[in-house]
Amino acid sequence: MYAFGYHRPGSVADAVKLLADNPDAKLLAGGQTFIPTLKQRLAQPSDVIDLGGIPDLQTIRAEGDRLVIGAMVKHAAVAKDSTVRSMIPALAAMAGDIGDVQVRNRGTIGGSVSNNDPAADYPGAVVALGATVTTDRRTIAGEDFFTGMFETALEEGEILTSIAFPKPIAAAYEKFRNPASRYAMVGVFVAKLPSGVRVAVTGAGPCVFRLPDFEAALASNFSASAIENLTVDASGLNSDIHASADYRAHLVKVVAKRALAKAK
Repeated sequence: MYAFGYHRPGSVADAVKLLADNPDAKLLAGGQTFIPTLKQRLAQPSDVIDLGGIPDLQTIRAEGDRLVIGAMVKHAAVAKDSTVRSMIPALAAMAGDIGDVQVRNRGTIGGSVSNNDPAADYPGAVVALGATVTTDRRTIAGEDFFTGMFETALEEGEILTSIAFPKPIAAAYEKFRNPASRYAMVGVFVAKLPSGVRVAVTGAGPCVFRLPDFEAALASNFSASAIENLTVDASGLNSDIHASADYRAHLVKVVAKRALAKAK
């Protein structure tokens, strides 16, 4: 039997106060990881704080050349939103291919990024696009936000509120899916920005990472042919029942070339 207090605050300030008053509480966003964790009795929070009642976390807006998405915006909303489709079509396409219909209509961008599952899609977009993560107390560079498997720079009691993505010149995301879960066994997000080219890989390692050699090659030739002779080191990559580290290293290049072929 579950035994915890349930709270549905109406503002970020109220949620922060509830966390401070209940040190053993957990936040509920989309619940795609948290609810199964509860069901398996792997988490026993004193209180559950549902962020679904905070309007400020559910907005999508353009701020100049930046796209700002609230933490509680669902994947389906990111995929369908006209502002996202106009400014960063690669982000909309990626969101529309996460999980299945039920997952896309329950899961949230903030929940996914905060959970930092090694096979999640959004971390690749955050790093490749040079996004910034805003919390109730500070702004964190996207590349500094992800610190390890299921680990982030979020501190105790800190709440992710929004993510700001710079508009790229061209971008695309491609992934090689696990046929059962549709999680990325390897996902590659490529982005050409005014500041340069960035390539981020998810699914292949314990945490999202960049490929400096690919970025250098693509700086002068943003096409699949530029990385034809490059290889990916398998050291430190994930190896499990789904794919060996060597196979994932091979997939990174294959998937990167597919992403580059459709980048726009």
